Amino acid sequence: MKIIKAKFITSAPSIKECPELNMPEFALVGRSNVGKSSFINSVVNINGLAKTSNTPGKTKLINLFSINDKFIFADLPGYGYAKVSGKLQNLWQKSLEEYLIKRHEIVSLILLIDSRHDVQNNDRQMAQWIKYNNLPCFIIATKVDQISKSQINNVCSKFEKELSFQVFPFSKNNSFYNKRIIEKIEELI
Repeated sequence: MKIIKAKFITSAPSIKECPELNMPEFALVGRSNVGKSSFINSVVNINGLAKTSNTPGKTKLINLFSINDKFIFADLPGYGYAKVSGKLQNLWQKSLEEYLIKRHEIVSLILLIDSRHDVQNNDRQMAQWIKYNNLPCFIIATKVDQISKSQINNVCSKFEKELSFQVFPFSKNNSFYNKRIIEKIEELI
């Protein structure tokens, strides 16, 4: 599938405000600043479609993007470090869990994990939560351009073994990795 059209639809604070779009949806989950917005921009080849920031915690709402009028990317608030109060983080977590469990359009979660680090505790907890709730998921190992090429397969294998989900490498600076990810998405829709 070639991506020829992508557009921002809406931002919503919770599932109640999200429109029913009747398209397969892929919910992007991961730590704050792992590269969820950069992932969207790179895969659709439109810089700035999803807002990016170097400051963790900038995504505070559920952001929906239509891709080729065939499927939706849902860019969700990150977990982990963010310069916001604990009360607000708890509110995000509750909203995130409700969205992931009750949003019937979701065909798969995409868990993004930074390839430069070992699996973090909150990544591990998210993977366990996904399994506990029997939700479909695959993993994107982000920022592989920042590790050596010889490490990429080892990191992906390590993530796959530890978390028991299929893993795909990704770099916002190299569209080479996008083909396999798009093929996986196409397979699921």
